[in-house]
Amino acid sequence: MQTWGEIIRAQRPLIMGVLNVTPDSFSDGGLYFEPQKAIAHAKLLEAAGADIIDIGGESSRPFSDPIPIEEEMRRVVPVIQAVAPELKVPISIDTYKAKVAEEAIKAGACIVNDISALRFDKDMAKVVADYKVPVVLMHMKGTPKDMQLNPTYKDVLKEIYAFLEERIEFALKNGISEEQISIDPGIGFGKRLEDNLRIIKNLSFFKKLNKPLLLGPSRKTFIGQILGIEVPAKRDIGTLAVVAFATLAGVDIIRVHAVKEAKEVITVIKAIVKADLDKGMS
Repeated sequence: MQTWGEIIRAQRPLIMGVLNVTPDSFSDGGLYFEPQKAIAHAKLLEAAGADIIDIGGESSRPFSDPIPIEEEMRRVVPVIQAVAPELKVPISIDTYKAKVAEEAIKAGACIVNDISALRFDKDMAKVVADYKVPVVLMHMKGTPKDMQLNPTYKDVLKEIYAFLEERIEFALKNGISEEQISIDPGIGFGKRLEDNLRIIKNLSFFKKLNKPLLLGPSRKTFIGQILGIEVPAKRDIGTLAVVAFATLAGVDIIRVHAVKEAKEVITVIKAIVKADLDKGMS
C-alpha cells in the first residue's frame, strides 16, 4: 500500500472513484446499498483504474437530511472491512462524523474526506491527528439541507480561498501535519451555475494554497443545467469535459463515478501534453 505522500507525488491527476453505500444519493443511490454489491463495485472501480476508492454512507445531495451515526457505520464499516485486505489502492471514508471516521480507519480506510472541513464535529480534527491520516478539507456554504436554497457570493473565488486558508490553519493548530492536508473548492455544494463555472475556470487560483487540489464535478447539477440533462447518470460526457479541463489545469485528484472513461480521457490528454511536437519538423 502506498503512502499518501507517494500517491500525491505519483502521476497526476489521481482518480478517486465514488462508492455510495446509500439508498438515496443523487446519482446512484440504491445501486450499491447492499454490502455485496458495494464490495463488488469497489473491486470494479479499482480494475477500471481508480487510484482511491471513496466510500460514503450518507447522502450529501441538496436538501438531504443527516442520518444517525450508528446507521452510517452500519453501512460503511462492513464494506471497508471486506474490501480493504483485497484492494491495492487506498480507501477514503467520506464522512464529517468523527466516530464514523475512526471506525472506518480501524476497518481499513486511510483517508478522511470531510465535506465540512472539520467544522461539523468537534472531534474530527483529533481523530485525523491521532491516526495521522490524510484529510480533504472541502468548502461548503451551509449544510446539505440548506446549501442550495439561495447561495450568494460577493467574490466566490476569494471567499472560498479565505475559507480554505482558515481551515488549513485550524487543521495545523489541531495537530494535523502539513503533508496530510488536501483541499476541495466544493463544486455543487452551495454554489450556483456561475459559481461552479468560475471555480473551474480559475482552478489555478486555489493552487496558491500549496496543497493538493481535489475536484468533484461528477454528474453535478451544473452539468445538467448546461446540457439540459435532468438524469444525473446521463451526465458522464459533460463530466468528462470537466475532467479534461481539470487535468490541463493541474488538479491533483478528480472524484468521479465513471472511472474507466475518466482514466481514458486523462491518459490521452497527458499523452498530448507530453508529445514532442517539434520532432520531425524541418
